[in-house]
Amino acid sequence: MRRRGRVRALWTGGVLAVLVFALLCLSLCVGDYVLPLGDVLGALFGGGDAGAHFVVIELRLPRALLALLVGAAFGMAGGVFQTVLRNPLASPDVIGISSGASAAAVLGSLVLSFSGLALSGAALFGALAAGTLIYALSWRGGVVGARFVLIGIGVGTGLLSVLSYLLTTADVDEAQEAFLWMTGSLNGRSWTQFWPLLWLLVVLVPLTLAAARALPALSLGDDTAAGLGSRVGRQRLALLACGTVLAGAATAAAGPVAFVAFVAAPVARMLLPGRGAVLPHAALTGALLVLLADFAAQHAIPGIQFPVGIVTSLVGAPYLLWLLARANRVGRGG
Repeated sequence: MRRRGRVRALWTGGVLAVLVFALLCLSLCVGDYVLPLGDVLGALFGGGDAGAHFVVIELRLPRALLALLVGAAFGMAGGVFQTVLRNPLASPDVIGISSGASAAAVLGSLVLSFSGLALSGAALFGALAAGTLIYALSWRGGVVGARFVLIGIGVGTGLLSVLSYLLTTADVDEAQEAFLWMTGSLNGRSWTQFWPLLWLLVVLVPLTLAAARALPALSLGDDTAAGLGSRVGRQRLALLACGTVLAGAATAAAGPVAFVAFVAAPVARMLLPGRGAVLPHAALTGALLVLLADFAAQHAIPGIQFPVGIVTSLVGAPYLLWLLARANRVGRGG
């Protein structure tokens, strides 16, 4: 059974990777100027004409790769939070982590005139500050998933009030630009946003996967995990820290793209029933969701480009309502 499970996990991961690559190629081919796949591949490997090279390398490739990395980071972060806290609502965009990044970024942009890497750093700092505050308020000799989620929702609501105040007192043009960023957008993104996120993930992903070796024991409950020799508090803190930084890094690059972290891990678990959360599969699912959502945002209505966060919200909001309705039915015995 274990071997069958491993084989299925490998096959599922391979299929997800192929779908991600196919959608990446489609994103590079389709646009105002449609390119054949051969021209795209030629541009990627240094051939082709100058026009195709500029369109692919300078315009489309950084956006597509950034969508892939942002989705992977959000997907893995969601998988970490939902598994460690054993709660399907424990997602960075639900429990206030993304709100902390947004509040710090908007404060840095509107009040401190930050831009570029300084603005990204502010968003990452805000995510870490929000995560630290939620963890501290949730600690009662340990961290319980339901308490962490409820306190996170409360902290997130307070941070949204701060955001509302900043936007209503700011200049109209600056507030409009900040609001666009808060929806989660890849419009106008370039290599400037891609490289910092890539180097962060080069460090974060191995650390998260190393810390995730404790997940099977933690998923059995604190007492059982402690009986098996796990250092429950330290391991949970390490995983939550990794998930917080992953979510903050993705938010710094593209804004708080809603519901990707919330949906990616449950979809990955549906593809691998009985195996719990598999973080690489959650990352691939998140990358696929953001690539697909960004493709739809660019091409669903000719001549109009939507922020990618609008499309992901259209997918995630019904899932959240279904999850709440299902939890309500279960709570009433039915």
